[in-house]
Amino acid sequence: MKSFLERIMRLRNPAFSVDPRLSVHALWAALCAHWIRQARGWRRMLHGRRPFGLSLGRGVQFFNPRDVRFGRHVIIGDYAYIHALGPESLVFGDQSGCGAFCRIVTSVQFNEVTGHIRLGRNVWIGDGSKLGGAGGLEIGDDTFTGQYVTFHPENHRFDDPTRLMRLQGVTRKGIKVGRNCWIGAKVTVCDGVTIGDHCVIAAGAVVTRDIPANHLAGGVPARVIRPLTPSTVYDP
Repeated sequence: MKSFLERIMRLRNPAFSVDPRLSVHALWAALCAHWIRQARGWRRMLHGRRPFGLSLGRGVQFFNPRDVRFGRHVIIGDYAYIHALGPESLVFGDQSGCGAFCRIVTSVQFNEVTGHIRLGRNVWIGDGSKLGGAGGLEIGDDTFTGQYVTFHPENHRFDDPTRLMRLQGVTRKGIKVGRNCWIGAKVTVCDGVTIGDHCVIAAGAVVTRDIPANHLAGGVPARVIRPLTPSTVYDP
C-alpha cells in the first residue's frame, strides 16, 4: 500500500516518499479519497470528455466543459468552479490542477468572447484562488501558487469623469507568468504584467509592473527586492 501511494504521488514529485510515522489507517484514507476522485473523473469521461487520470473533488462545477482541454492526471479540488468560453480557451497541462474553492473563468462576456487561460505542465493553483482570462493568462511549467491568489488580465477604464465608470469599457493586455515560479499566498497580479522565469513573489504583494527573471519581489505595489543567486535557480 505504501509503495502504491508513492507511485501515485511521484507522478508529480519524483522524490516523494511516505513518512514512516503515518499510520495504516491514514494511508487507507488517502487511497480511498484518491479512488473516489478518480471515479468522479471517469464519470466526466463518460459525459463526452476523455481526460486521462482526471481527479475531481466534491462539488466541482463546470460551465461548458467541452471547451476545456485536459492534460494527463489533472486534479481539480473540492467545490472548484471551471468556466470556459470558446474552443480550447481553457487548457490544463499534464499533472496540473487547482485546490479547493478555486474559480477559473476565461470570460463571462457573451457579446464578446475573448481571452484564454493556459496552465503549463506541473502547475498548481492554491486553494481559494481566482484566475480570470478575459485578456489572456498564461502560466509556465512547474509554477505553483499559495492560497487566495488572484490574476486579473483586464482593467476598467476611468479616464472620462463625465461618464459612469461601468460604461467606459475595459482594457485587456494579458498576464504571463514564467516557469518555475512561486507566487505566495494572497498575491494579486494585475493586467499587463509579465513575471519572468524562476521568480518568487512574496505573500500579499500586488504586482502592477513586470518582474524580471530570477528575482524576488514583494510589497504593495510589488518591487524587486533582490536577485536570486545562481545556486537557488533551477534550470533543467
